[in-house]
Amino acid sequence: MHHSIRRLAGFTLYELLMTLGLVAVIVTLGLPSFGSILAGSRLRAEANALFEAVHLARKESIVRRRAVTLCPSLDGQNCDPLNDWSVGWMRFVNTDRDDPPVRDPDEPVLHYHIVQPGTLIDSNRRGFTLRSTELRATNGTLVVCDPAERAAARAVVVSYTGRPRVARQDSRGQAYRCAH
Repeated sequence: MHHSIRRLAGFTLYELLMTLGLVAVIVTLGLPSFGSILAGSRLRAEANALFEAVHLARKESIVRRRAVTLCPSLDGQNCDPLNDWSVGWMRFVNTDRDDPPVRDPDEPVLHYHIVQPGTLIDSNRRGFTLRSTELRATNGTLVVCDPAERAAARAVVVSYTGRPRVARQDSRGQAYRCAH
């Protein structure tokens, strides 16, 4: 009788530990950059949503020949008196043109946006009102930040004519930052 010894295929403990160690190093080096890519993507998406909201508010004010306001909102029905843009915002027809903006029951909401978690938005205005019949709109800046600072802040700057633009630096060449 001939007995053959069969060798079992597999890893030795040493090979397994070396492989796990290598995987740990790669993951440790790769995760921070992946996190910054995700944060940058989230900031870009929110800045683009704000840009579009201002642009559409301007367009709606011209089409409707009424003031259209963009303001922070928790529920999509009322402007947030605490001015927290980080939770969301709404765009509505501001028939009575009140300032600071207050949405009345007869003023239609045109859009409500909920901000992605992990995004901080600061603004120097409680609302932005765009008016078709006047040359001047509410100008100001909305700064979109990652609280962990994994990605550079972006700002949506609204001009006196109501035109938005996205910027990474202010007029002095300084990078935008959110107040924490």
